[in-house]
Amino acid sequence: MLDPAIQNYFIERKEAWLKKNVKAPMEEYEIKELELLCEQQFSLNEWLPNAAKRAGQISMSTHPCTFSHPSARKNQNGYVSSVLAEIERVEDGFLKTGSVTVATDALGNAAALDVYKFLTLIMQDGNKLLTHIQEETDLAQSLLTIKSTNYQELRAGFLTMVEGATESITSSKIKQVYFPVDDDYHQLSLLTNSGMVYQLRSRLDKLRFSEEVKELRDKKRKNEFSEQGYSEIYGLTTIGYGGTKPQNISVLNNQNGGKAHLLSSLPPSIEKRHVHFPKSNFFVESFKKYEYAAHFKALHKLFQADYNNINIRDARDSYLQNIIDLLIEKMWAVRAVSQTQFHEDTSSLSSTQRTWLLANNIKEREKSEQWLDLLVTEISAWLSRSYEKVLDKQAIKLGEAERLLFADIIDRNRGFFK
Repeated sequence: MLDPAIQNYFIERKEAWLKKNVKAPMEEYEIKELELLCEQQFSLNEWLPNAAKRAGQISMSTHPCTFSHPSARKNQNGYVSSVLAEIERVEDGFLKTGSVTVATDALGNAAALDVYKFLTLIMQDGNKLLTHIQEETDLAQSLLTIKSTNYQELRAGFLTMVEGATESITSSKIKQVYFPVDDDYHQLSLLTNSGMVYQLRSRLDKLRFSEEVKELRDKKRKNEFSEQGYSEIYGLTTIGYGGTKPQNISVLNNQNGGKAHLLSSLPPSIEKRHVHFPKSNFFVESFKKYEYAAHFKALHKLFQADYNNINIRDARDSYLQNIIDLLIEKMWAVRAVSQTQFHEDTSSLSSTQRTWLLANNIKEREKSEQWLDLLVTEISAWLSRSYEKVLDKQAIKLGEAERLLFADIIDRNRGFFK
């Protein structure tokens, strides 16, 4: 009794053959003749010997050379040896041949793809038919014991698909690059593991086009609630292998229409920060000279005036208030980035400036005003220093009266610094 997978394989092959060969105008007897011919061609006695002879036209491979160059399969010395990597599995966290389980590919004559499909059928025990033939199980012996051909001859014919040549042959079209390391070489240009390439495509397609994801996208479009979310993969590129003849590259390539997906490998784009949270001093790092220089120069002209009246004093206070407004505006900008940019282990900000600038210190700012008294003194001293820095040698020597004026203007804005 044949395994159900083998039975279904031959049923499908017969149906496809008849569909191709039976034409509408044919007489009933002609159709009967074709049906008998079909049964004969796909009988085990006839099909198995033919398939065993064609098995050598395809080679199983984990790293088909045709992905590097479509014409690399054959050279003047014959066919390039297929690479069938058998590596001890190592779970080291890296994505590589030795740490993943993917389908084994095959390459060769596209006319023998039916043999490949036959040998990779999954039996009821979960193993491939090819594995049964290699291990000479009862299933394999029962299948390959036929009248027309010797069992060992059939087995040897099918195993040519996985048994490499006695001599290793490569092709100049593969363009492999080796780098000298100590007394040996390290290969830099790896052959493509097509199993990994198409496993990636399978997972991406499931992530993007599964019925579940389609339903969730539809709910999002209709603005309907769903407890379950879904993921999107952006920046994908599709690459084609083999052009109009993907079967000339490999079996997996043909099954996927020659199309594989490439994940974006661009470096992450770094967002340009217009506001930086200070590491040691807000007045030095966050509030730049060019932002307030014009106001100090205008203030300096008033300091130089020979007369003093209400208009002069109002203009003076206005310029000072403009500087304080700029300071408060910058304070809010710095607070807005404090949660993402402040790192306690690398910060040397004073405790006063931490209380003032960290957005999550609201309760601490409301609980006490001791920090605010210290900040008012600090801002007053900064105003004096900044005036002298902007005006340089032209600056007028500021006295106690100016210091008290600065402190008074700042004190009027105490509430805004919280």
